[in-house]
Amino acid sequence: MALVENKHAAGRAPAGAAVLRRHVTTAIRLAVMQELAEGGYGRLSIEAVARRAGVGKTTVYRRWSSKLEMVVEIIAEVAGRRLPVPDTGSLHGDLELIMNAVVAALAHPLASQIVPDLLAEAARTPEIAEALLATLRAHQRDIAAAVVGRAVGRGELPADADAESAVDFIVGPLYWRLAVLRAPLPDGYVGRQVQAVIEVLSGQAAPVPSG
Repeated sequence: MALVENKHAAGRAPAGAAVLRRHVTTAIRLAVMQELAEGGYGRLSIEAVARRAGVGKTTVYRRWSSKLEMVVEIIAEVAGRRLPVPDTGSLHGDLELIMNAVVAALAHPLASQIVPDLLAEAARTPEIAEALLATLRAHQRDIAAAVVGRAVGRGELPADADAESAVDFIVGPLYWRLAVLRAPLPDGYVGRQVQAVIEVLSGQAAPVPSG
């Protein structure tokens, strides 16, 4: 997002009110996430966000014209933060790092409250569904393609290994356990899932149920 609301001539400093101060925007974004976690999208309001962030409503409206625009942009920004593509030298190591990163993300106190509500809201609000799809799915696919591609190059997977399916096998069981069932992972769960994903991608076994 631009830090200056209006363009100014070269060498002319913008007036203070025209500058979207970074720390204020950060406070508003955090307030949105906290409001989503506590009350969900349906109860979210510009007024509540402004109050929590310690700013006036006009400060929020200067950045976003509506609640929907605000939430969609912030969701896209948070969901679009790229995980670094792991390169441990082995498929097992790469998958283990990815799964542990997903576990940490889904177990975060804010995410554990926000994600299920947003997915439910996505069924009712196409703009939210599009934001989630355009960021989450695209970035997951990029990471899976890189990891699977390297594994094929090392001879760990066959050339026809399906990177698209890898995303489902990696994320699906973890999301089911942590976001839907809200159940703690049993000891050794990630390790077993890593092995199951490797077996499925290599054609050694049928997909293993997450439960």
